[in-house]
Amino acid sequence: MSPRRRSSRTALLLATAFLLSSCGIPETGVVEAGEPATGIRPAQVLYFVGAGTLLAVRRHVFGPGGIETAVEMLFQGPDAQERRQGMTTELPPMRAAPTIRTDGGRLSIELPGGTAPLTGTARAQLICTAVGARLVETPDADTAPTSVTVTVRGAWHTEGSSETCPSITGAD
Repeated sequence: MSPRRRSSRTALLLATAFLLSSCGIPETGVVEAGEPATGIRPAQVLYFVGAGTLLAVRRHVFGPGGIETAVEMLFQGPDAQERRQGMTTELPPMRAAPTIRTDGGRLSIELPGGTAPLTGTARAQLICTAVGARLVETPDADTAPTSVTVTVRGAWHTEGSSETCPSITGAD
């Protein structure tokens, strides 16, 4: 190999090594800019109906999660993939978001006025989804059963408990 070719080859190798060793972003040190990153929140568990029984489905939430988010997603019904798998809902469409309150081991869900009484399956969907979301929101909460009251002010109310919810171990 000629000296000129060897010199060109060496220059090319040095240039390649330099490019590979530097990404072109200058070192800055620590930059204070807001809260620390928290990453993806745990999956919310929603309960839909399939083959005549409640089925737990995991959905990842990007951004704020919690009981309100889980209940809102539940009332939106199964997504396209879940519908293709035969899942449905017995919950009615909502005109406004429910009001949710927590008090220790109790959850209260107030549905908008005019909402008809829920079927047993629809109640179970709502109660189990809210209980599952509470566990995601406060994983260190008391392991005692959570009781849930669902009401439409001045019309009707019903109660349920986490004790009647199916296990979520098989959820996607």
